[in-house]
Amino acid sequence: MRMPGGTISRIPTDNPAVFAFRISGEVAAEDMKSMGATMNDAFDAFSTVSMLLVFDDYEGLDTGAGLDMETFTSQFRSLVKVDRYAVVGAPAAATTMIRVMDKVIPTDARTFNRSEERAAWSFVGANPVI
Repeated sequence: MRMPGGTISRIPTDNPAVFAFRISGEVAAEDMKSMGATMNDAFDAFSTVSMLLVFDDYEGLDTGAGLDMETFTSQFRSLVKVDRYAVVGAPAAATTMIRVMDKVIPTDARTFNRSEERAAWSFVGANPVI
């Protein structure tokens, strides 16, 4: 299911508590807001969840993306609601940030190269449903 701006799409999984997304191009503000709403709903429905983000041809964030209350709220809540967080093919700066943050937040966060996508799915405890 593609978000409104078409830069983020949800990947269905075989585990209802695992939320996976494919991110490509320059991420649109409306997609960040939609993903934030999806995750806020998930945080309301589950005590904890796991997340997987797969980056394909990522070109950064559109001006203002992530600055709305829905996105901000979901990012704050994720600190206590996300058990495992995996990122595949993240830009170098994001990879460094995730490795540092993994040491100071309760979430078990890991980065994977594109060739390790299967391992990332195993890490979050789900498989894609196509």
